[in-house]
Amino acid sequence: MKTQLTALAVAAAFAAGPAAADLVFPSLDYRTGPYAPNGIPVADGYADYFTLLNERDGGIGGIRARVLPCETGYNTEKGVECYEATKGQNALVYQPLSTGITYQLIPKASADGIPIHSMGYGRTSAADGTTFEWVFNYPANYWDGASIAVKHILDLNGGNIGGKKIALVYHNSAYGKEPIRTLEELSGKYGFELTLLPVDHPGQEQKSQWLQIRRERPDYVLMWGWGVMNQVAIQEAANIRYPMENFIGIWWSGSENDVEPVGGKATGYKALALTAPGRDFPIYEDLERYVYSKGLSAGAGDQHGKVLYNRGLYAAMLAAEAAKKAQEIHGVSDITAAQMRDGMEALEITDRLMASLGLPGFAPPFSVSCENHGGSGRAAVQQWNASSGSWSLVTDYIKSESGVIQPLIEADASAFARENNISKRCN
Repeated sequence: MKTQLTALAVAAAFAAGPAAADLVFPSLDYRTGPYAPNGIPVADGYADYFTLLNERDGGIGGIRARVLPCETGYNTEKGVECYEATKGQNALVYQPLSTGITYQLIPKASADGIPIHSMGYGRTSAADGTTFEWVFNYPANYWDGASIAVKHILDLNGGNIGGKKIALVYHNSAYGKEPIRTLEELSGKYGFELTLLPVDHPGQEQKSQWLQIRRERPDYVLMWGWGVMNQVAIQEAANIRYPMENFIGIWWSGSENDVEPVGGKATGYKALALTAPGRDFPIYEDLERYVYSKGLSAGAGDQHGKVLYNRGLYAAMLAAEAAKKAQEIHGVSDITAAQMRDGMEALEITDRLMASLGLPGFAPPFSVSCENHGGSGRAAVQQWNASSGSWSLVTDYIKSESGVIQPLIEADASAFARENNISKRCN
């Protein structure tokens, strides 16, 4: 496993500046702490993709990529320390891997002129590029996720869920609270009854929440969980014999770590998915040839093809493609953070590009613009089968209800702009 550095070690190791003109991608990892089982595969996938580019292609545009890991333990204060320790090392883009860290870094990175990509997490209204020049959350955000889950429930009920009961079991943090506003709006529109059930960190104690679910019998349960909270919730659902096919998690509540500990009783559980699961993609042949067989994989090698490892690959792929776009726009290979931002804002992911990268059908196409930093707002629904030990997509990629989501994004972004004296752009 590659050496994991603390913020102080990073600062000391690079106090004299980078030794070579690499393209530097800081990785705010959490390989320790209560959320490590989920943090490790994301970090492994992120690092392995850049290793593949270096070994197979000689880097990006002829310049090697350097992943600069810093351990946060999923702790907001440590995440900020990691940012401060690494930002001076020609950092091109930050992927905080935490909504709490993202909220703290938005003003810092914006002032420093370094882009943030909070892929499928963070502050939802950062999808509004007219306010958040330096922040991107493509291809989808938590309000999209809430809408997609409700659209799936609508599809299951012939378009009518008036009088239905939906409960939200959520991590009692900025992350877990993100979908509430959207679900309240959707509740008013479609006439379902919404029950909110917060779960305190780290989520091992949920008896009271599931006793309430057993008593009130909601038709559907949504979950915004992370780490051990997810597997505890799924176990509690099994204990009260809640129908798993009516239990739907956000994309951070749908990994193998969440269902395998529950065994066969987890079969039928659903979660949203930003990408397809598994390793049945041509890119894995290249990873085997250029990375795994050479002993260059970032971790123990036991995460390949799993949901969160694939998400790490995807995040790195999007970063690399944005860097290529920046090189193309500015006609230079050794790009700056500001040029990287330009590449991110001009990013266009097509089916043809995905196929050329060895990822056909892996994720839906989307594009980014000055106004839209949030991408397409699409996700699929995947379902777990304990017998096969695998997830499978059970829907196409579903588009969120922009008529509900966009006004909420614009209102929140406008309030942020007023509070922080930010002039709208893209005119």
